[in-house]
Amino acid sequence: MPTPLLIIKNIAHEGPGLLETALALHGIVPHVSDISKGEAFPDPSRFGAVVVLGGPSSANDETAAMQEVLRQTAKAITRGIPYLGICLGMQTLVKAGGGKVVRCPVKEIGFRAPDGSPFRIDLTETGTADPLFEDLGKSFRVFQLHGETVELASSGMEVLGTGTHCPVQAVRVGKTAYGLQCHFELTKELLREWLDIDADLKTMDTAVLLRQFEAIREVYSATGLRLMNNFLRIAGLA
Repeated sequence: MPTPLLIIKNIAHEGPGLLETALALHGIVPHVSDISKGEAFPDPSRFGAVVVLGGPSSANDETAAMQEVLRQTAKAITRGIPYLGICLGMQTLVKAGGGKVVRCPVKEIGFRAPDGSPFRIDLTETGTADPLFEDLGKSFRVFQLHGETVELASSGMEVLGTGTHCPVQAVRVGKTAYGLQCHFELTKELLREWLDIDADLKTMDTAVLLRQFEAIREVYSATGLRLMNNFLRIAGLA
């Protein structure tokens, strides 16, 4: 029997957040590998599902570590292994599947765009019907932390959610590989840690960001936990 779940960390401080809560509820102990510490990206065929988290790297980097992420992600796609990519994990999914990663027309940082409007994801008709978003409605407030976005390949990829500034916000590649540009896994603890570390967030008002999160925390956390549980069901782990 394969180990239930592989979690790939692209940087130490971007952890699984609400996914960790969902896993604990189901008694799932994942294998966690942090490639920023030189740890390997294990063969995904050894696992029931794969989650690739965010990080400051680019899917366009030519480092040996990034090339290995892309190679193993392509293997997961080819073999139909359930996959969830968050932020950078979505971008590596799309690139490994034949799409492109490009600069965002507007860098998306925090809870609100430069014009003051809240960052949101609006599901497409396909997204609304997809089991990843079951019982989640059609539109969500989200937290963003990225300067790149994706262009999908001409076939095999589907847009599930869109945004105003960077249009592609949620994708499906094949039948069970998903990517989310935003951070549905966000917790207050993760946010506090990122505020002390991330260069873009450090230029912003910490107190304002914390107030903005607190104003939506209950709904945001319920949505993120539901989404993580939906993915675990898709993967046959819940």
